[in-house]
Amino acid sequence: MNLRRLRAVARKETIHILRDPRSLILAIGIPMLMIVLFGYALTLDVDRVPVMIWDQSHTTLSRDLAARFTGSRYFSFVGSAQSYADIERAIDRRDAYICLVIPGDFAPRLAAGRSAGVQAIIDGSDSNTAAIVLGYTQVVTSTFNASVSLEQIQRIAGPMTKAPLDFRPRVWFNADLESKNFIIPGLIAVIMGLIAALLTSLTIAREWERGTMEQLISTPVRPAELILGKLVPYFVVGMLDVLIAVLMAVFLFQVPLRGSVPLLFAMASLFIVGTLAQGILISTLAKQQLLASQFAMVSTFLPAFLLSGFMFAISNMPVPVQAVTYIVPARYFVALVKGIYLRGVGLETLWWDSLFLFIFATVVTGLAIAKFKKRLG
Repeated sequence: MNLRRLRAVARKETIHILRDPRSLILAIGIPMLMIVLFGYALTLDVDRVPVMIWDQSHTTLSRDLAARFTGSRYFSFVGSAQSYADIERAIDRRDAYICLVIPGDFAPRLAAGRSAGVQAIIDGSDSNTAAIVLGYTQVVTSTFNASVSLEQIQRIAGPMTKAPLDFRPRVWFNADLESKNFIIPGLIAVIMGLIAALLTSLTIAREWERGTMEQLISTPVRPAELILGKLVPYFVVGMLDVLIAVLMAVFLFQVPLRGSVPLLFAMASLFIVGTLAQGILISTLAKQQLLASQFAMVSTFLPAFLLSGFMFAISNMPVPVQAVTYIVPARYFVALVKGIYLRGVGLETLWWDSLFLFIFATVVTGLAIAKFKKRLG
């Protein structure tokens, strides 16, 4: 391999990037825009759930139960109902997501030591949100049950010096349970994979469409020198994108970066080399920019978004689909980014994921070089 020829190809591609503002917008502007849009719009947090209450009891106990909902940060009181028609109308209009019906005999039954039924009507059109809201509701009612039971016990046995159970939960890595801390690191992996493949998926196809490939073929430049020379400037742009994405995650979205920054960039470099080479391989096979860009989108963004564990737990997928995820490079990079970002772990824990990224980058780069032939037709 001649380093002089490799530098000449890299210089040619760098000049093309600098002279084409659209390439710079695609390379830098779109990742920033996507991180902002996805970072703010894509959230798994469910709070301020609109709740309507139909209190038929109008007692201290019923108002206590209602106050536990209206005073919670997870619920937002939107009004009182006077009939099931009001409840149905509120849910149909999406004014309320959950409606609580407290019966008239609520307080007398509790005072007599009997159980009292309370109905919660939840909009189940979104099953995931409904399940989360149901969990919130069960937590509120459980704390109310515990309070009433404790009062009844104290009334019979006298005051207790301390609660029988001292429950002290401690959440590691994401103490506030904010979904942005889970989403943003994985989002970096998804967007970087898409942008890197899109950038290089056009480079060889563009040469064929513009007729400049014939001139490159007539030169002494070897396939390896051509492929690697085209990779170098886009690798620099890709690492710049990673730097911008990391800075936005830390300073704009306040996502804690607990692990090693050099390790994060080292793993990102492996992933970017592999996806850049994947884009060049697609471009070599397609020879048309439109076809290459479409195939790059399908082969990178969709698997990364659906099959990497970024949004959906791989363990919940059907077994055949779980098997497919092992060949998705974004799966390993998402695991690496989240491990470094949130858990602060190193290669002693993440060595398997990093090994796969190294193998992926090596194999795909080799395939891109092998598939490029210096001949017409």
